[in-house]
Amino acid sequence: MNSRRIGSALSLALAGVAFSAIAFALLWPHARRAGEVLLAQDDPVHLSDIQLGAALGSGDAPQASAVVEQNITQALHANDADLANSFIELARDKDISVSKNASEEVAAAVAADNSTASFAKRFATGLVTGEVDDAASLSGTVAGDLFVFGDIRDVIREGKHLVMGEETDRLVLGLASVGLAVTAATYVSVGGVAPLRAGLTLVKDARKVGRLGAGLTEWTGRAARGVIDTPMLQQAVATASLTHPSQTIGAVKAAFKAEKAGALVRLAKDVGRLGEKAGTKGALDVLRISDGPKDIARAARLAESKGSQTRAIVKILGRGALLLTAGAFNLAWWVFAALLALASFLLSIKATTERVTLSLLHRAKLKRARRELALRERELAAHMSSDITQPQTRPA
Repeated sequence: MNSRRIGSALSLALAGVAFSAIAFALLWPHARRAGEVLLAQDDPVHLSDIQLGAALGSGDAPQASAVVEQNITQALHANDADLANSFIELARDKDISVSKNASEEVAAAVAADNSTASFAKRFATGLVTGEVDDAASLSGTVAGDLFVFGDIRDVIREGKHLVMGEETDRLVLGLASVGLAVTAATYVSVGGVAPLRAGLTLVKDARKVGRLGAGLTEWTGRAARGVIDTPMLQQAVATASLTHPSQTIGAVKAAFKAEKAGALVRLAKDVGRLGEKAGTKGALDVLRISDGPKDIARAARLAESKGSQTRAIVKILGRGALLLTAGAFNLAWWVFAALLALASFLLSIKATTERVTLSLLHRAKLKRARRELALRERELAAHMSSDITQPQTRPA
């Protein structure tokens, strides 16, 4: 191989090193984040931290502050002091600066929401109407359900529609029936009845106000139908009455299939735990974006770690706080592309090393050949010189 061909191969190898190094440098940030997300896909706490870092600018303090303050302003304009305070808690945990004015506005809004008069009004609204919007109204609704007033009200209303052949919300009817059975201590031995009771109430009332996700609505509807004997329930609601609660509970309990209620009970307990840690509005936010009980279970794990920050996290990330929203294939492709660029870089270095070694060996051979040629030329010259200077002898 001549020197020109070696030089050409060396230039090509060096170009390969440069190209693969640039490609790897560009791909590495995406590949690193994709790898972190893939490893964290079964851990909602770690996953939300990674996704949140990207959403807030990955360490860009001004951008993070701007995002948080913008959401605080929007929450205050919507009279949602709970959400605004959730962003304050998130900012405190992530060391994100928030203006003094915003902090004071949030504190004043929270104080107004927590006033005795406001709490009493919302408690009464929840007790009478059964509509949940915050902790106070949930307390009233749960109180009504614990005293069977709320569930009997819902059973009678939806049951009458069912008996009359009118449009019936079978999901609310099923959940109210399960609630009556639970209130009657069907699941006392399971433990943790309070979160279970609150969870059933939250799911039921989220359905009433249209804040139950489509996927979760479908799943819950199937589960609720499976635990109720419809003909027996129709017979029970035909004679149901608010003035005879014990009779109504007994009739509904007879139509309740406790052995088939395990999945629904687990869902309700997860919703109850979620409400305890993230607040009522936080639980309602999650119910709106969830597609099934697995989402709720992951959200409960997130809320147990993040507490009051959960609403802010869900507001920023949506379902991305609970599970992968980007396709696993797309994430894996970033990792594969970075590994491919790294392999190309290493192969290019190997090729460059080989070309440099070959070039050095070729040069060394040329130098040795030139030295040997020069030595022979000197020896030949010396020999010729000795032949010329040697005296010639004449013949006798």
